[in-house]
Amino acid sequence: MTITNDSDSMPYLAQGWIEDAQGKKINGPLVVVPPLQRLEAKGKSMMRINALPDVASLPQDRESLFYFNVREVPPKSERPNVMQLALHTKIKLFYRPKAILPQKYSRWDNQLVLHKVSGGYRVENPTPYYMTVIGITAAPKTAVPQGFETVMVAPKSSAVVNSAQFATPHVTTINDFGGKPTLPFNCRGDICRAGESPAT
Repeated sequence: MTITNDSDSMPYLAQGWIEDAQGKKINGPLVVVPPLQRLEAKGKSMMRINALPDVASLPQDRESLFYFNVREVPPKSERPNVMQLALHTKIKLFYRPKAILPQKYSRWDNQLVLHKVSGGYRVENPTPYYMTVIGITAAPKTAVPQGFETVMVAPKSSAVVNSAQFATPHVTTINDFGGKPTLPFNCRGDICRAGESPAT
């Protein structure tokens, strides 16, 4: 990852680290190199994420979730009574084992299964990938209701999404490229699947 110091005159330190799925700072199996570096004014540098040998201990049949963190450390101000702010960026980081590398442009949102429950849907994710549901609407190109809470569903598990229920729910997710595809789901009783003929 490229990092840049946009300041015209001041050097900054850049501190990087990895957290696990619970937000706890870890020292493996993934590490940021270098963990701390100095960037001169208008300078650029790189941060790399390296895998240690114990990465082999991670599940090989599904993704693992981590968080990449980078924090800027500004120089001490020479003026008294100055409040300084340091920006901290936190980005989801998925470790995807070689065994489950998909073909280019493949999709897996069509494998989700919706189960109608009180107050919304239980979204079942049978895939080995994390799936983030960012909207459920009655039709394509319909605005997601205000207050809808995005839910990330772990591989081979399920999570409840609070939502209104629809005859044909349209589920919007985030794909590998940052796109937001929307897919219609047809329901038979309390179970809704993508591509299934609707109940008559």
